Parts: sequence; C-alpha cells; structure tokens
Amino acid sequence: MASTPIRVLIVDGHPIVLEGLRTVLARQTEIDIVGEASDGVEAIEKTVSLDPDVVLMELKLPRVDGLTVLRSIQARAPRSKVILFSSSENKEEFVEAMKLGCLGILSKDAPTSLIEKSVNKVHAGEIWLDSNTTAAVIRQFASPTEFPAMHGGNGKSSRERAQLSQREREIIILIAQGYKNKEIAEKMFITEQTVKNHLHNVFDKLGVSDRLELALYAIHNSLHMKP
Repeated sequence: MASTPIRVLIVDGHPIVLEGLRTVLARQTEIDIVGEASDGVEAIEKTVSLDPDVVLMELKLPRVDGLTVLRSIQARAPRSKVILFSSSENKEEFVEAMKLGCLGILSKDAPTSLIEKSVNKVHAGEIWLDSNTTAAVIRQFASPTEFPAMHGGNGKSSRERAQLSQREREIIILIAQGYKNKEIAEKMFITEQTVKNHLHNVFDKLGVSDRLELALYAIHNSLHMKP
C-alpha cells in the first residue's frame, strides 16, 4: 500500500458517473481525488496542471475523444497513468488505447470493488484488463509493430534485466500470440511442466506476476521481436 494517497483525476461526460466514481473512491483512505473533468479538453488541461498519479477516464468524451486525450497525456504528462472506465465494446479501440500508453481497462459494469483495485494495481506499475478484453488485446498486440515502452513498474528496461535464454524468448513469443501452456508444450516438443518452469524463471527475470503482464510487457518493449 502506498505511504501517501494515490492522486486520482476522474473524467466522464456524464455528471451521474462522476458522482458515482467520487462516492466510491472517497471511501478509500489511500486514494485522493484531486480533480474532475467532463470533456476531453478539460481532461488534458487538468492532467497537465494537476499531475495526478492515475487518470480514470471514459473513452467517449465530448469535445475531444479519449484516444486523442491519451496521445496528449503521453506527450505532455507521461508520469500520469491512465485507466479507461468504459462501456465501449469496441476491442480495437481498447487495443489502440493500450498502444498509446493506457495501462488499464475497466468495464462500467464491473463491481465497484474493482475500481479501487484497478487504481492500486495500475499505480503500482501493473496492467489491469478484464478477462473478456485480455485475449483480444493480446491477439492484436502480437502483430509486428513497434510500441512505446511501458511506463511504471520498477523503471528497469528489458535490457537492464537478467538475460533471457533463447528457449525463454521462444516461449514469450508464443504467449504473446495467445497460446496456452499445453499448446506451447506441443509446439516446442517439451512437457507442460517444463513450460511452467521456464515461465517461473521468466516471471522472476522480468519482474512480472502473470501471463498477461508478461505478454503485454514483452509486446510494449518489443521484447518478443528481438533475436
């Protein structure tokens, strides 16, 4: 838990949603709501001026859309980490948002307890995606495209971490493409337990805690494409 409150900016075009977020987050002593915005222009201005730790924002915003807001935050306030709080079912927009540096996607029909949890996880440098979004994001992220390095975590780049073996890199590639352990074992002609052992070593070397974090970390850092 953070020793000082996590400073959060909430952004939505609907007053009732802002009120709901304010009510839920105000119960959390480790979270401090530093501001609110009701459109994209205001979201950019307040992110730059208030320098929040986390921006919890809707994708569909008046005046300036959420993706444009993300681009601006990435350029003008890169320290602020963004979670999309969205009712959108357009997975392609979610993928584009992740490419632009968004670190979390939370559905508006998720339990209120997940709002606090997602804020804490993203503030700690982790990625927050629900299970319905994970597969689509990983599949589309696993195309040969350069992505910006993810901000957050302990600040180390992949080059500063322990060297990965060729076999570990091969497994990362397959995970980034959405393969399960059993499928990886079959493709590599090794046992499923061997795959698990390799994954344990990879998690330890890269400082990630699960398959999703591994896949998105690798893709954001183009680790899955390096020889």
